[in-house]
Amino acid sequence: MQRLLSLILVLATATHAVAVVAAEAATTDVLDVPAARSPLAPRTLLNGLARAGDRVIAVGQRGHVLYSDDAGANWQQAEVPVSSDLVAVSFPSPSMGWAVGHDGVILHTSNAGATWSRQLDGHRAGALLLEAYPEDASAKDAQSAPTLHDQAKHFAEQGAENPFLDVWFADEHEGYAVGAFGLILHTADAGVTWQPWLHAVDNPGGLHLYAIRNAGADIYIVGEQGLVLRLDRKTAQFERLELPYKGTLFGVIGDDRSVVVFGLRGTVLRSVDRGASWQAITTGLQVGMTGGTVGTDGRFVIVSQAGHVLASDDAGATFALQPVQQPLPAAAVVVANGGALVVAGPRGVRALPAAH
Repeated sequence: MQRLLSLILVLATATHAVAVVAAEAATTDVLDVPAARSPLAPRTLLNGLARAGDRVIAVGQRGHVLYSDDAGANWQQAEVPVSSDLVAVSFPSPSMGWAVGHDGVILHTSNAGATWSRQLDGHRAGALLLEAYPEDASAKDAQSAPTLHDQAKHFAEQGAENPFLDVWFADEHEGYAVGAFGLILHTADAGVTWQPWLHAVDNPGGLHLYAIRNAGADIYIVGEQGLVLRLDRKTAQFERLELPYKGTLFGVIGDDRSVVVFGLRGTVLRSVDRGASWQAITTGLQVGMTGGTVGTDGRFVIVSQAGHVLASDDAGATFALQPVQQPLPAAAVVVANGGALVVAGPRGVRALPAAH
């Protein structure tokens, strides 16, 4: 009997301890918890890839940031001050990089991704938006469309709920972060300060902005409902381009010859006149095209959520399906040293042979 009572007491104590841990976990802000180190990190969800010189950087869930100096064969885990899920990463130079993700987080590194610091999060971003777009009583009435202040107030009230979905830097000073419901910030001082750019984007419906990249001298944003925007440098405005497709677009790649956008159901479209007209490119696929890159040799590469790899040697005019053993569902791709492809997705990160 005494043994049974002891067992019941142990079980009750254990149950209470689990409940306490669960309660503490539920109230812990992931923005205050450094990313945990794990030998399994290269096999977990990784969403974004970039090259930092010869180094490859991968970012993903729970604040995991990995780096490889041997074209993706081996990975080390970086020191990260948050455990928010990270979505995208950009390196304009071998040492300077930025990563963004959930909870409105923006991280920065100056040592090629080995250690990271937080530049911004969703709590502080809300205050920035309200400061940039104060209430204007003259612009508000019962029949008016939502003002910039309304949008800023909505973001601020949601706190850290809205994620950044992509980041891109033109150089070590100027960059952009874009995200859910039309969220966009710009910096001209390496992220020391960030300025809201809601006013500079033709996106009155607040559509999600999924990707921002350059194609030659132009900068493009793509998002929901066939949204494609191109920056007019004279007016500092992202202007909407007409696209013969109204589905979601997940990415954009290009060079000074053409720009290519891609999205749901194997959709790939190409323009050679800066988005004035578009041509649908046959892929033979019906799955989402989720990541893309342009290699140092000028080759365009696009990957799918099912692990397909498409490559183009003619600036996106045609794409050929590449043979891949044990396809890896992909969210991002980058070309490493020697032409090997590094692919990241729900099952982690893997190096593939060079596309041919």
